[in-house]
Amino acid sequence: MSQSPIELKGSNFTLSVVHLHSDQPEIILQALQEKVEQAPDFLKNAPVVINISALPADADLKALHHAIDSAGFRIVGISGCRDEQQRRAVIKASLPLLSEGKKQKVSATENKPAEPEIKKTRIINSPVRSGQRIYAQGSDLIVTSNVSAGAELIADGNIHIYGMMRGRALAGASGDQECLVFCTHLNAELISIAGQYWLGDKIPTELAGKAAKLSLVNNELTIEPLI
Repeated sequence: MSQSPIELKGSNFTLSVVHLHSDQPEIILQALQEKVEQAPDFLKNAPVVINISALPADADLKALHHAIDSAGFRIVGISGCRDEQQRRAVIKASLPLLSEGKKQKVSATENKPAEPEIKKTRIINSPVRSGQRIYAQGSDLIVTSNVSAGAELIADGNIHIYGMMRGRALAGASGDQECLVFCTHLNAELISIAGQYWLGDKIPTELAGKAAKLSLVNNELTIEPLI
């Protein structure tokens, strides 16, 4: 029997979620263009999920899709539908609909605590070169060597860099806002935690090249010396 020309497999990808708080396409277009101008290498043609939970049910999704596409983003799914009317509007606009899923009911007889899932921290001991992308899925990432400009570190957990950091670091990639970034020599192109990011010029000059810790406080990136 000849082998099938296709094969379907499950996989995991790191995607940014754009939460829309306006249903005016021109406002959305301008806001997204400003974001792309801040980090064109990171955001241009980026695949994104669009969350529409804050939009009215009669929002013009086709017009919003055109605005988002014009800004240089590629929609891979729509999330946050609150009711059937929104679901029908998404389908009518020919956009992919992502299910939020439903919480499973826990039986009263099931009182045995679930064993915590333990995932091994990913450790990289060699230099991370320009163009390389390293992803620690479901765990922390530790890099004990230098990270060149143009390299990218991604982790669902915390990120620790014990060499010179000149690339991009994206912690909390799955949305965990309690994640941290630790760096002993901070000269990053971009730092992100749970989708909130700074470009390199946002890093205070007094901490450039120094040891620092970055975290999210009230959904805003903050930085402090690492003593």
